[in-house]
Amino acid sequence: MQIDHKQLFIPGPTEVLPDVLEAMAQPLIGHRTKEISALQQSITEKLQQLFYTKNLVLLSTSSGSGLMEASVRSCTAKRALCCAMGDFGKRWYKMALANQVPADLIEVDLGRHVPAEKIREALATGKYDLVTTTHSETATGVANNLEEISLVMADFPDVVWCVDAVSSAGGMKIEVDRLGIDILLTSTHKALALPPGMALCTMSQKAYDRTAEVEYRGVYFDLRAIYDRIVKKNYQYPSTPNVSLMFAMDKQLDHILAEGLDARFDRHQALADRCRAWALDHFALFPEEGYMANTLTVIENTRGISVADLNKALGDRGKAISNGYGDLKEKTFRIAHLGEITLDDLNALLADIEDILGL
Repeated sequence: MQIDHKQLFIPGPTEVLPDVLEAMAQPLIGHRTKEISALQQSITEKLQQLFYTKNLVLLSTSSGSGLMEASVRSCTAKRALCCAMGDFGKRWYKMALANQVPADLIEVDLGRHVPAEKIREALATGKYDLVTTTHSETATGVANNLEEISLVMADFPDVVWCVDAVSSAGGMKIEVDRLGIDILLTSTHKALALPPGMALCTMSQKAYDRTAEVEYRGVYFDLRAIYDRIVKKNYQYPSTPNVSLMFAMDKQLDHILAEGLDARFDRHQALADRCRAWALDHFALFPEEGYMANTLTVIENTRGISVADLNKALGDRGKAISNGYGDLKEKTFRIAHLGEITLDDLNALLADIEDILGL
């Protein structure tokens, strides 16, 4: 990638290809036209390939948090079980309570994954009709094993399963239909390598049917209303969508499919392997072994460096990484290697860090 700006190795926003940015400069089209329907259908069909699903895809002019709130509010008729391994997983629980949705929280220590058997034990009580899980926890770099959780969910077919894949979708393979995920949601500005401003989710028939049991789903984020509008009005939306970003999304999905899905996932795996090996040589890894995201690496600051000073020095060289999130600030730092980042890009960053720190 030809870089003429500060290159972002942060977990969103991330680098966007020049022709994808240029796509946003196209003249606007009406959001109640045949042209917008064709654009949205094109985006949907490409996203269905990326997520290995036949389920309908819903777009939202919001961040991923909008669809997190929409899913827990629209699809919980009885009680939600929110599984958290960091601040972003806990956000779903806070949203449930803020919307007067009955909910309970399973929380594990930072750096650990949520054991599938803990979910099984909770669901066996019969109290819950919705489960929220995080795939990749952006704060800690931990990735829950969706395969393990899917085996549990298969034994509770009446429970709607929602997965936050904000920092993994597009960089890690997620087979929605095979795993039985009812709602998979993500944002545009991470592994999809688009500007921020939109979110999207897949929605199963089971999740859609559940919404009929929920009386107070809100208005803007009412998933049933959005779903119905798409079906009845040929891929159109109740509210005005971000048309410019939809142009960019359509273009970027062409790039993703042209790269090849397996090749894209393999590239992210190679980037993760390289960054992890470097971290072990010079620092330590924060997430537990066997449960690490391929889209970012969270590194334990065993040398006690000033992450803020390191990032300032990197900024002078045209690069940026992320400090630790929340309570992990300065205790860890995060290197994101997602979207369109290449191995050459990552190697150049790591060389700069070594030079700055004298490693």
